[in-house]
Amino acid sequence: MDYEVKASQVAECLQSYRKDESGWKVCKKSNDVVVSWRPSSEFPGNVYKGEGLISGSPAKVWECLKPIPNGLRVKWDNNVKKFELLEKITEDITVCRTVTPSAAMGIIAPRDFVDVILVKQYEDGTISSNATNVSHPGCPPQSGFVRGFNHPCGCICVPVSGDSTKTQVFTFFQTDLSGLLPRSVVDSFFPSSMSEFYSNLSKAVKSVKDF
Repeated sequence: MDYEVKASQVAECLQSYRKDESGWKVCKKSNDVVVSWRPSSEFPGNVYKGEGLISGSPAKVWECLKPIPNGLRVKWDNNVKKFELLEKITEDITVCRTVTPSAAMGIIAPRDFVDVILVKQYEDGTISSNATNVSHPGCPPQSGFVRGFNHPCGCICVPVSGDSTKTQVFTFFQTDLSGLLPRSVVDSFFPSSMSEFYSNLSKAVKSVKDF
């Protein structure tokens, strides 16, 4: 499998989601965060977009988000129980396994996901993680976990012009949770968990020491 090609396609895909305003329907809104959805073109489900302003420089926000084993994200993100490196492809591309805990009062069982992840930096200071599902010989499906599949997803940290203490964070989730889950459970899970994601990220960034 050509992991590099797949990873670069995801980065292009997420940028197109970010720039294309058409078809998004707001499903959850708070003071700082808007979560929207539209039907996915990748699988029979939805792609969810989160958009929020976080108090903290892009470097501090990225420190909380970067997809590395033993990074800060497993500490603050309730939906990431474990994050394992399976293979380093290049300096910026890895194949990783993410384990998620049970959710929705136990209706959603623990899951694991195997993804290729590209970390990409742009000239304007934007930095992003871009992920999608792959198979990897080092990680076949395991007992005790339902193997889920992430379609193009990730986080984009965008500097705020004129204010280096703020970061605009876009998140995209497009996940086939697999298993026989009622559609209503899936449809209610993502908006609420994404809203919680921003709240927990905001608290985590406050605890990061200045760079």
